[in-house]
Amino acid sequence: MGALVGLLLGVGLLLAWTGVTRRNRPDQPRRDHFRRTREHLHQAGLTTISPGQLIALQALSLLLIGLLTLLVTTSVSVSTLFAVAGAALPRMLVNRLRHRRQADLRELWPEVVDNLTSGVRAGLSLPEALAAIGTRGPEQLREPFRQFGSDYRTTGHFTTSLDRLKNALADPVGDRICESLRVAREVGGTDLGRLLATLSGFLRDDARTRAELLARQTWSVNAARMAVAAPWLVLLLLATQPTTLQAYDSPTGTAILVGGAVLSVVAYRVMIRIGRLPEDRRVLQ
Repeated sequence: MGALVGLLLGVGLLLAWTGVTRRNRPDQPRRDHFRRTREHLHQAGLTTISPGQLIALQALSLLLIGLLTLLVTTSVSVSTLFAVAGAALPRMLVNRLRHRRQADLRELWPEVVDNLTSGVRAGLSLPEALAAIGTRGPEQLREPFRQFGSDYRTTGHFTTSLDRLKNALADPVGDRICESLRVAREVGGTDLGRLLATLSGFLRDDARTRAELLARQTWSVNAARMAVAAPWLVLLLLATQPTTLQAYDSPTGTAILVGGAVLSVVAYRVMIRIGRLPEDRRVLQ
C-alpha cells in the first residue's frame, strides 16, 4: 500500500511539474498541444483555467480516485487502473462542456447574424453593429462583443479588436463571420446585408440537420458507453471480496485487467470515432 501511495504521489508531482515548467521546453509539438488545450478550454467556456492548471487537476483526480479505490478495495491492481482512468476525468469533462457549448452556440449564431444584418441595414457602421450585439444579442455571447466595443473605443483599431473578438469567441462560425466583416471593411461593397442573410439561412439549416442526426445517434452512443462501463462497475463490486482481490493482485490477474482496460479504451475510441459527426474546424483563426 505504501508503494502505491508513493507511486501515485510521484506521478501527480510529475504531472504538476510538467504543467508548471511547460514554457521551458519550446519544442513545436509541445506548443501545439498546449495551444489546442487552451483553445478547447476557451471553447468550453473555461477561460480562467490554463492548460497547466488542467494538468494539475488531472494529477489531483488521479491521487484522490486512486487512494479512495485503494481504501475501498485494498487491491493495488484495481486501484491503479481506476486511478489512471480518474486522471482522464477532467479532460473528458472539458470535452463534454466544449461540445455542449458548441451545440448551444450553433443555435445562437443565426440570431447574431440577424442582429448584424439589421444593424447594417439600419445604417450602423460595422464596429457599431458588432458592439450592439453586446447589449441586444444572445445572453451567452454578449460579453465577447461587449469587450470588442470597449477595445474599439479605446484603441480605434478595427482589425486588432476583431482579432481579439475571434480569440474570445473561439468558434469556427465566429471566425467566418469576423473574416467576412474584415473583408467588407477593407474592400467595401454593398452586398454585406445579402451575404449575412445567406449565412444566417445556412447556419439555421446546418443546426436543424445536426439536431436531427444527434437525436438519432444519442441512444446508440449511450448504449455503447454503458456497455464499456458495465464490466468495470462489476469489477469494482467484485473487488470488495477477499478471494477476488487475491486473484486480481496476482500477475495473471493484473495482466487480464490491463488487457481488458486496453480493449475497453480501444473499443470506446472506435465507438466515438464511428459515431462522431463532422466538426467545424477553425481554419480562419
